[in-house]
Amino acid sequence: MAAEEVAGPRATDARRVVLVTGANSGIGLALCERILSEDNQIHLCMACRNMQKAEAAKSELQLSHPGADISLLKIDVGNINSVIQAAKEIRQRKVFTMFQTGEGLLTQEDWLTDDGLQQVFMTNVFGHFLLIRNLEPVLGQAGCTSQVVWTSSSNARKSAFNLTDYQHSQGQESYSSSKYATDLLNVGLNKHYNSKGLFSSVVCPGLVLTNLTYGIFPPVLWTLITPIMWLIRVFMNSFTLSPYNGTEALVWLFTQKPESLDPMVKYLSCTSGFGNNYVTSCKMDVDVETAEIFYQELLKLEGKMKEKSDVTGDHS
Repeated sequence: MAAEEVAGPRATDARRVVLVTGANSGIGLALCERILSEDNQIHLCMACRNMQKAEAAKSELQLSHPGADISLLKIDVGNINSVIQAAKEIRQRKVFTMFQTGEGLLTQEDWLTDDGLQQVFMTNVFGHFLLIRNLEPVLGQAGCTSQVVWTSSSNARKSAFNLTDYQHSQGQESYSSSKYATDLLNVGLNKHYNSKGLFSSVVCPGLVLTNLTYGIFPPVLWTLITPIMWLIRVFMNSFTLSPYNGTEALVWLFTQKPESLDPMVKYLSCTSGFGNNYVTSCKMDVDVETAEIFYQELLKLEGKMKEKSDVTGDHS
C-alpha cells in the first residue's frame, strides 16, 4: 500500500487542517482514524476518487469520533483535470497546514491514462506533484509551516528507476520505479520549498495486508499464507501487517516539527513480535543531483501537460 505526498506555514494558534488522499480504505482510512485520535480538534479532509465509499468511510469515522470535523473532496490523482479542479476547490476552502496521502498501487500492472501518461507514475508521483504545485497560493504563508508526507516502500529500488524513462514505460517494475521516484521528489521538494515553509518527508509502512494486497493471490492461498506471515513478524519487524500498524511512522511525523526532520531519511513503521509499534529510520539511496534533474523533468512535463490540455494553475 502506498501513501504518497506540501507545506506552508503552521501557525501555532491556528487550527490544523489535514488532507489525506486515498482516505476511504486501507492505510489512508487507518491514518484518518489515528490522526483523529491524536488530535480531535483538527479539520480532516478526506480526498477520494469514489465518493460513495468516501461517504461510508466518513460515517464510520464519525461513529468512533462523534463531533469530528470531517469534509470530503473528490479527486482522482490519476487524472490531470481532476487534480487541477480539486486544487482549485481546496484553495477556495482553507489553508492546509499539513498534507498527507494514502494513495498508491500495489501491483506492477500499468497502462496509459487518458492524458497519455503511465498510470502508476501518474497516480503515485505526478498527480501529487501537480496538486502540490497548484496549492502554492495557500502554502508557505507567514507564521505557518506545511508538511507533505509520501508513503514510499521498501521496494523503492534505484535499479528499477531510469531518468531517461522515469515513467517506466519500457520496464516491468513500474511500482518500484514510482516509489523510488517519490524518494527523489521528496529531496527536490525540500530543496525548492523549504524556504517557503513547505517540508517533505518519506515513510515506509512496512508489509501491510489490505484489500489491495489480498487481491494479489487467490483467497485459498491467503488462508495458508496469513498465519505464516504472523509468525515471520517475530523475526521481521517490517511485517506490520495491519493498516493501523502501518501508519505508525505517518502518525509519528504528525507530532514532529517538520523543519527538524532529515530530508534524506526514510521513516519506517515497525511492529515487534509482541505487537508493539515503533518508528525507526534509514538513509535513502538517493543523491541530490539526480533528485534535482528529476525535479526539473517534472516541471517540464507539467508545462507540456498544460499546453496539451490548456489547464492552468495559479503558481506563485
